[in-house]
Amino acid sequence: MRTALPALLAGAALLLTACGTETAGTPGTAASGPASARPSASAPPGDPDDLERDGVRITALTPSSPDGSGRPVTAAYEVTNEHSEAVTYTVTFTFADEGGRGLANVEETVRDVGPGRTVRGTVAGDGMARSATRAVLTEVLRVPADEAPAASGACPPSGIRVTADEGDAAMGLRVVGLSLENCGTRVRHVDGYPGIALLDADWQPVTGVDVLRGSGGIATVTGFDDPPGPVALAPGERVTAGLMWRNTTGMGTAVTVPYVRVTALPGADPVMVAPHLDLGTTGKLGVSAWQRPPAS
Repeated sequence: MRTALPALLAGAALLLTACGTETAGTPGTAASGPASARPSASAPPGDPDDLERDGVRITALTPSSPDGSGRPVTAAYEVTNEHSEAVTYTVTFTFADEGGRGLANVEETVRDVGPGRTVRGTVAGDGMARSATRAVLTEVLRVPADEAPAASGACPPSGIRVTADEGDAAMGLRVVGLSLENCGTRVRHVDGYPGIALLDADWQPVTGVDVLRGSGGIATVTGFDDPPGPVALAPGERVTAGLMWRNTTGMGTAVTVPYVRVTALPGADPVMVAPHLDLGTTGKLGVSAWQRPPAS
């Protein structure tokens, strides 16, 4: 589970498509008026380990305008795909003050970066980041482009959209929700459990963890052990399922699973999500069946 910095605002994602080396700006950050009114970009300060990871690099920082024009602090970045297939990156940037205190988080999604390609772009902080003097890479998630969750508002060719939520945590118990939405034009028939494959940071299988149908004794959660049943999912409707585990550490090596490959329906294209399962040494993950969400 990832914990956001207090009172941080997430920025809107900028979706970019790589087809060579590209440069993309962030809307609303272009300079206007005299060039002298805009502070110049400089090499970003900070620990190099905070400025570059997993193919993403912060290349410059431009402070917010001191003349009261409201132009925000911005950070320039580049993403280079060193994999042999197209990759979609989701990057969390944190704008911080001189003492390293986080002021605002901005999440950026860079889609379909081809093998060996580089995409360049800019992210802007919000009003809470006006006093920021540095930017760091807080998190870099990357998934094969053909397994990336669909962009907000977009419907994949399959006609089903699979997403994971941010999850809930209480007293060491973790639950992450999965959603399957019929965004297509025909009724889809759903019955059973989502297919789940646990993957490490290099997208390789994680062994030594039992993936269980139902809670498997992990905890008693209302509805989690409800049996599967057939659902006729009309266009615009959705079903939900859940992943449940305990973050308990005893003897042995704690296991963390950054990525999960979800096969929503038999024969469906898999979707890779990043719920960051901190399984401790429990060796168990419970999976609930697809069910219609409770009526609101």
